[in-house]
Amino acid sequence: MFDDDRQPRVLYSGLVWAEGPAFLRDSGALYFSDVPSNTEYCWTEVGVEVSRRPSEFANGHTTDGSGRLITCEHRTRSVTRREHDGTRTTIASHFDGRRLNSPNDVVCHSDGSLWFTDPDYGIRSPDQGGVAAREQDGCFVFRVSPDGETVSLVADDFEMPNGLAFSPDESVLYVADSAYTEDATAPRHVRALGLGPEASVTSSRVLFTIDHGWPDGLRVDREGRIWCAAGDGVRCYSPEGALLGTVVLPEAAANLCFAEVGGRPVLIATATSSVYSVPLKDDLSVARA
Repeated sequence: MFDDDRQPRVLYSGLVWAEGPAFLRDSGALYFSDVPSNTEYCWTEVGVEVSRRPSEFANGHTTDGSGRLITCEHRTRSVTRREHDGTRTTIASHFDGRRLNSPNDVVCHSDGSLWFTDPDYGIRSPDQGGVAAREQDGCFVFRVSPDGETVSLVADDFEMPNGLAFSPDESVLYVADSAYTEDATAPRHVRALGLGPEASVTSSRVLFTIDHGWPDGLRVDREGRIWCAAGDGVRCYSPEGALLGTVVLPEAAANLCFAEVGGRPVLIATATSSVYSVPLKDDLSVARA
């Protein structure tokens, strides 16, 4: 999986809590967030610039089938889309007539639907978005229909749903539960949700538990391996949940994505104060970020 030179390279540093990387292949731009600093950045091989400040305490990002940037915003408690002309469109902000908690991470299905997690981290403290009352009955996983008209509930039995990713054939949705951050006896595992017709969940099981920190962002490569941000770096698991290896980083990792830097495929990891790239032998990315 890795190039012979697998030493992490720092692309950018000086952040408070780096999060939510997403790579736009058409432009070669890498977007990421510094949540407590309320800033979104854009990295290219020319350099780094502030993309948005204030960023509405942006957290997770992904791209849709048209190459548009999708963002989870804590302060607005919504999922938004950046159109090609730079304007922002709100994709989801309410469910059952009540405001969302603070959307955390998002992934795009091949049918055009958007799936996102909604823990309440962003309304617990001012440096994550702003203290506010929770209007939802819990912290859920949601789906926005391909036409953008309907927000539906996917799963309501997580304590703090966080990173999420589809298997290559989209028959499984992997979801991290990072409730350990608030309670040392709470879950810090990744579950595999079997998906059936009309986005129904047909099965659910704990796939693996993180023993160093907690699981945060997830990505799945074209071979079906699950890559998970954790306290010691980025861990790689088989579809059966066996640990295959760890990209050890000097800081706790929050999220990750696959990208291309200098014409080479790389793993990007946002880890506390820095954004790292690690060379890969092959492009492992699937169509969905």
